[in-house]
Amino acid sequence: MRTRLLSVSLAACLLAATGPALAVDAGNDASQAGGDTGRGRTPPPPRNLDPEHSSDGARGPIAGDAPRWARRTPTQTSRVGWQVAPGVTFTRWSQTDARGPITAHLLTIDPSTPGLRIDYASMGQVRRTAPVRDILAVDHAVAGVNGDFYDIGHTGAPLGLGKDRQRGLLHAREEGWNSAFFINRRGGARIGDLPMQAKVVGRPDMEITNLNSPFVRPGGIGIYTPRWGRTAGYGVTQGQRKAVRAVTVVNGRVRTNKGKLSKDEPIKGLLLIGRGPGAEKLRKLDKGTRLRVRWTLHNRPQMAISGNHFLVHEGIIRAVDDREMHPRTAVGVDYDTGEVLLLVIDGRQADSRGYTMVELANLMVDLGADEAVNLDGGGSSTMVAKNRKGNMAVLNDPSDGFQRWVANAVEVTYSPPS
Repeated sequence: MRTRLLSVSLAACLLAATGPALAVDAGNDASQAGGDTGRGRTPPPPRNLDPEHSSDGARGPIAGDAPRWARRTPTQTSRVGWQVAPGVTFTRWSQTDARGPITAHLLTIDPSTPGLRIDYASMGQVRRTAPVRDILAVDHAVAGVNGDFYDIGHTGAPLGLGKDRQRGLLHAREEGWNSAFFINRRGGARIGDLPMQAKVVGRPDMEITNLNSPFVRPGGIGIYTPRWGRTAGYGVTQGQRKAVRAVTVVNGRVRTNKGKLSKDEPIKGLLLIGRGPGAEKLRKLDKGTRLRVRWTLHNRPQMAISGNHFLVHEGIIRAVDDREMHPRTAVGVDYDTGEVLLLVIDGRQADSRGYTMVELANLMVDLGADEAVNLDGGGSSTMVAKNRKGNMAVLNDPSDGFQRWVANAVEVTYSPPS
């Protein structure tokens, strides 16, 4: 039997719930689905670029007070499962403890299976959102889950990093929001920090802080490419209109240098946007100046996608919130077997209360994960895979009652080896 990892710190114990469950705040209901708001949906929720639990920003019910011993041996029922594809197994079960019932959905993936690949998935443009099922259909995936948190109802762009095997690095930050699941250069599944490394060649004073991100870090310079989609105006400067600068670079030369940001226009070449000191440095670039920009991820993984927090990292459970319950999505790696674990917990429902972050981390450890990261939760939590009949289907019960439009996904594809 595997040795259980070090349990949650004293801080988590101090955060444990002491009162009855509270009602879910429905003020940010996810009928406010993706980043595109021009489809007749309700107005977008207030912008939250540092969500703790879910992109929708909704508050979850508070877990009721219960002694830890009463939660250690939940009663399991209704366990079912099947092989989705060679190297991919789906399992669903329900369980009840002193806090109430949950339903769990697990994809267990062996990346060493010939013909099997785990990759980043999206609809192409960084700003474009879609249901998970549609995103997975692009590459004819056999299974997958929703991915990173994103700027819901506004730019629609993911908050962290994403690298696709074929299309390369699509979006990233120099620092922050870099807790990632990735496949390294040798093909191994790993979890760790993946900062972006970027520079303007020959100009070390210009600090590149973002690539195709929902916002440019104050004082920094962000890069936007045609893969971003159409320009988002002052949305990427968090409403800041003074001390900003936009420089377009086409074929390695500065073409325009303006103090105003455009909106809803295509990007040709590169668009550099600066704030504060970053804007001042860009202001000095004359039209026709040669400019080369380079960017990559640390250690150059084959694919990568980020979440907001490590659940388990370096042998320690990092989650500390044992109060707020939500639907959850997580990805973990069992280093003993090399398997990847994709887990979705239903929530905001009478028959599945959702999990706290601490409960999610503990379950990932119990399932065998040595490392795990928290992906977007709430109404975004969606698992899609081939059902018993071999048809792609939503296998969990999304809390909105339908698939939310999200920014990206973790996908599994399979092609029989020749």
